Amino acid sequence: MSAIKENITETVKTAMKARELEKVKVLRNVQSVIKQIEIDRQTQLDDAGVLDILQKQIKQRQESLKVFTDNGRDDLAQKEQFELDIINEFMPQQMSDEELATLVNTEVAEQGASSMKDMGSVMAALKEKTAGRADPAVISQLVKKALMG
Repeated sequence: MSAIKENITETVKTAMKARELEKVKVLRNVQSVIKQIEIDRQTQLDDAGVLDILQKQIKQRQESLKVFTDNGRDDLAQKEQFELDIINEFMPQQMSDEELATLVNTEVAEQGASSMKDMGSVMAALKEKTAGRADPAVISQLVKKALMG
């Protein structure tokens, strides 16, 4: 079992004892998504797989938060923000913009990437190196800038 999954399970137990029902609900939802993917793929997910799922959960909630905020639904926006905060507890420390830019430039140089044709291989390598520590959309923008620059 991955360390992150164990951490989520322990947090659920602690939250149940503390009667934090909303937190339990959010974490159980995350656990069910992880379990469903494991059943679908017939495999146990490692930490990288769990981080990938958590990142997708965060992205969904960020999109919902934006929609709710734009439409003046503060009650629903607060709920999404609460869920976001809980899920973020299980994510590793995010890389700073400087660290990310350095990593992108290093990877582009190492691969000798010079055009947009090379973007796929650069993104694949960076996705592995940044697993859960950076937003893929931000990485993509930095790679495009580096390749076109």
